[in-house]
Amino acid sequence: MFTGIITDVGKVGKIEKKGDARFVIETAYDPTTIDLGASIACDGCCLTVVEKGAMNANNWFAVDVSQETLDCTTLGEWREGRSINLERAMKVGEELGGHIVSGHVDGVAEIVSIREEGGSKRFTFRAPDDLKKFIAPKGSVTLSGTSLTVNEVEGATFGINIIPHTQDVTIWGTARVGDKINLEIDVLARYVARLTQED
Repeated sequence: MFTGIITDVGKVGKIEKKGDARFVIETAYDPTTIDLGASIACDGCCLTVVEKGAMNANNWFAVDVSQETLDCTTLGEWREGRSINLERAMKVGEELGGHIVSGHVDGVAEIVSIREEGGSKRFTFRAPDDLKKFIAPKGSVTLSGTSLTVNEVEGATFGINIIPHTQDVTIWGTARVGDKINLEIDVLARYVARLTQED
């Protein structure tokens, strides 16, 4: 489980053809503190560490990615040099600063507009039609692994205000209109929707 609070911006250092795909991710994380088999959320997608190390002053870890994940997330579009949000799995007893995040991407959203709003930026996203019912004003969503609060919703589009600090410590400072974004809906919204379905 994760919290949606990004702790590093890593970089796709290498993409290898092992299985369907293997990504080598450069990171500030100390590899001696990462266990093989550990889960790390990479742009919101929970992936398992299969190798780790340090080379040329760069720490890194490697993850294997299935074709299913490549097809259902933004990972199929990743290229070497891409910056990605990273978060290590939450430990029992740690502060839950964002909201409960599973790292299981539900779909891919798209940035349709960005505008300055005070010192912040107002992003408008378009969600897949089958997920729009799970997104509510003042509710939580996870976008590229970041826990964010929804400001307004209109059909399949929704707006989010991203403050300067979040822009500085995540990939959001360099995001552009047209970017595809991994979207995970709030687990509470999922269960509420299930409970209100007719038998």
